[in-house]
Amino acid sequence: MAHDDLPALELAFPGPERDRGVAAIVSGRKTALTGLLEIYEHAREPVPAPGQRFSVLDSEGRPAVTIELVDVRVVPMKEIDDDFALAEGRGYSGVAEWRAAHEEFFRSEGVSEYLGHTPVVDDDTLVVAERFRVVEPDETAGDPRP
Repeated sequence: MAHDDLPALELAFPGPERDRGVAAIVSGRKTALTGLLEIYEHAREPVPAPGQRFSVLDSEGRPAVTIELVDVRVVPMKEIDDDFALAEGRGYSGVAEWRAAHEEFFRSEGVSEYLGHTPVVDDDTLVVAERFRVVEPDETAGDPRP
């Protein structure tokens, strides 16, 4: 399946935050990501499933890397642990830093504007915790990359 045939995955919003996230995936530092379940529900998108592949887009909307989900869980924020926080590849020292960064993003102007309100973010807020692996170009039949 070529890049173009895969559903797109966009991290955060275009700009420095997305660029850092994409670079962390490409380098192998980032092997996990977290989404707010309420965003999936608002978009009427199903929660992804293990085995699904996505084309991760850069800030210009171009495919940067292909990933395959290996584990997907919908859990309350309080169940995220240090191991998962470190797998996010953003340099968090542990779950406390992960939590602060995610609370800030989930309550950000961009997310609030998208949802039409500022979401409640607390211990019981449901998040989609995904672990993934990078799919190498030779694993992707018809992939035009060298």
